[in-house]
Amino acid sequence: MSLRTLVLWRHGETDYNASGRMQGHLDSYLTDVGWNQARFAVPALARFSPDIIVASDLRRATDTATVFSEAMGIPLRIDKRLRETNLGLWQGKTSVEVDDGWPGVRRRWQTDATVTPPGGETRVEVAARAAEVVAELDTGVEETAVLCAHGGLITALTGRLLDLPVANWSQLGGISNCHWTVLARRETSGLSWRLIAYNAGITG
Repeated sequence: MSLRTLVLWRHGETDYNASGRMQGHLDSYLTDVGWNQARFAVPALARFSPDIIVASDLRRATDTATVFSEAMGIPLRIDKRLRETNLGLWQGKTSVEVDDGWPGVRRRWQTDATVTPPGGETRVEVAARAAEVVAELDTGVEETAVLCAHGGLITALTGRLLDLPVANWSQLGGISNCHWTVLARRETSGLSWRLIAYNAGITG
């Protein structure tokens, strides 16, 4: 049996999101807004009837996923391969601070998935490690899985699973806090993924 539906869910708002700082591998915390976003998302995600939820080991994703796992009574697995992009020396800085320190590099990074932040990793590398998680789930008994992860990872993984040219990954927009992307397979399309929804969620 292989996966039929994959829901890629971004964590709720964090203290770093609220203050405009880049997180990467830093372990930030959900704000009260972030916790509420996770709770409000439960009924909407429940309609997918997932068999399992797999979360990044960073606290913001693990906490978001735990809200859903406990509410629905489904298994939660933690996997560090679902971590956000390692942003190296940019982690903890605002975009203004990054632009002052590395003029022009952040803009190139935003439009080119092969650009590496100083001391970090490319989004191509991020997509490769996340794709390993999907491949392993494909060999299991679950038909529907939720991956609770991070915006940069979700965008990169979506581009890879849809077989988009790497040069076109930047055409995929960002993922809002606690929003999700849905990919599915049609019986007649073999193992190829189709994009069903992108950056869907509850606002307000």
